[in-house]
Amino acid sequence: MGNRAERVLAYLVAVVIVISLGCFIALMSAVSAGLDPREFTSGVWAWVTMLPLISLPIGFGLIVALLIVSAVRRSRAAKHAGG
Repeated sequence: MGNRAERVLAYLVAVVIVISLGCFIALMSAVSAGLDPREFTSGVWAWVTMLPLISLPIGFGLIVALLIVSAVRRSRAAKHAGG
């Protein structure tokens, strides 16, 4: 990766999506272990339940931003190389 913005965006995408998937796996494990669904509305489980709903769209937006930043960088590099 070329510049700092691309690296930061790539790390943010990775962190956000890994945390979201971790929460999703925790929810699936809790449900399969027989945890009462009413317990998902309070305490830490409320955060674990809501985090994927918020962070996955944010991760998608960061992926789009990373693609745009990368395309702009490549476009500028092509202009400089050609002329």
